[in-house]
Amino acid sequence: MQENPVTHVAVIMDGNGRWAQKRGLPRTGGHKVGAEVLRKIIEWATQTEIEHLTCYAFSTENWKRPKIEVTFLMTLFSSYLEKEVENLKKNGVRLKIIGDKTGLSKKLQKLIVKAESETANGQNLQLNLAVNYGSQQDITEAVRLIAQEVLEGKMNPAEIQVDTITNHLSTAGIPEPDLLIRPGGDFRISNYLLWELAYTEFFFYEKLWPDFTVEDMEQILLDFKNRERRFGGLVDSGGTNA
Repeated sequence: MQENPVTHVAVIMDGNGRWAQKRGLPRTGGHKVGAEVLRKIIEWATQTEIEHLTCYAFSTENWKRPKIEVTFLMTLFSSYLEKEVENLKKNGVRLKIIGDKTGLSKKLQKLIVKAESETANGQNLQLNLAVNYGSQQDITEAVRLIAQEVLEGKMNPAEIQVDTITNHLSTAGIPEPDLLIRPGGDFRISNYLLWELAYTEFFFYEKLWPDFTVEDMEQILLDFKNRERRFGGLVDSGGTNA
């Protein structure tokens, strides 16, 4: 059987708060350690065949968390954009933020534009950070945009295809994930990339995100490469889809 190529890995970085609480620390302490883990995973990914790494940083539902935690997360994200750009450039990482950026502060929106612009030439890896992202909301906005184009006579409803919706999402231009990894022990996808995960392989992991390591990632990729992917078809004796 041929090994599965892996070009796009999506991650739900779950368990930061629980990791901190188990150690008698404020939940914010877990988020800080989680950001360090992300840095290590990014640096590792630039040395692999992975071309896209998409990480769930802050969902549209996360605004419901305590104000002190939300404020810390926004500050942490701002700090990341200010301090990590040079490191991303050094490692050849191109940054893209997906999600509803209009719901973020003006300062944060400016930092995003600046960081995306300064890393635009990265060739080793595209890092897609999902911030203020919810897949249901993203699909709804795509439908709204398509409906507006129909109303304006720019599109014939009969011409709407799967690709039409795909190309109106905030993930337009990003290939569908080969693999979704969720640390933290939960078995759900939490409104993440619902459209894009149609044929993605899932891997749920007991470890909390702050405990996650490069070695864990390597083991998961090894497991993935030996899985049988059929994409709705059959696999012949030679290991190819039939």
